[in-house]
Amino acid sequence: MGITRLNHAVLFVRDADVAAEFYGSAFGFTELSRPRGMRAVFMRSPSGGNHHDLGLFEVGAQAPRPTRGSVGLYHLAWEIDTIEGLAEMSKSLQEMGALTGASDHGVSKSLYGRDPDGNEFEVMWSVPSDAWGEYANEATVLPLNLERELERWGSRATS
Repeated sequence: MGITRLNHAVLFVRDADVAAEFYGSAFGFTELSRPRGMRAVFMRSPSGGNHHDLGLFEVGAQAPRPTRGSVGLYHLAWEIDTIEGLAEMSKSLQEMGALTGASDHGVSKSLYGRDPDGNEFEVMWSVPSDAWGEYANEATVLPLNLERELERWGSRATS
């Protein structure tokens, strides 16, 4: 059996309405449905091909935030099509107060953030594989210079 990709993510959140508003604003996800009898929202990316990309299950206002450094999921990585899109996302996440960091992984350029419940996420752009070079077999974490990357990769097709 071969796994081909992550199809969707489901998160526990304190308030499904607040979380849906965040993911709609931050990622452009649209609401698909709210199942009857549940405090849950299913959302999809307008550019994806999945039935749904994100499920948000409400657990209540008193639920504790995820504890950083404990066992469990660290983050999910959402891929974006262009380096220009990553730059736009950087500005948007900064304006929302959700951006927590940025890294150059050689094979990808990444932004990091947190949703209103403290769930961490990554938004990344993949460098074309023919340009991976020395990073092809390494796990690299360097500071991201987004302006330099825009100059290098801007307007380049990323298929």
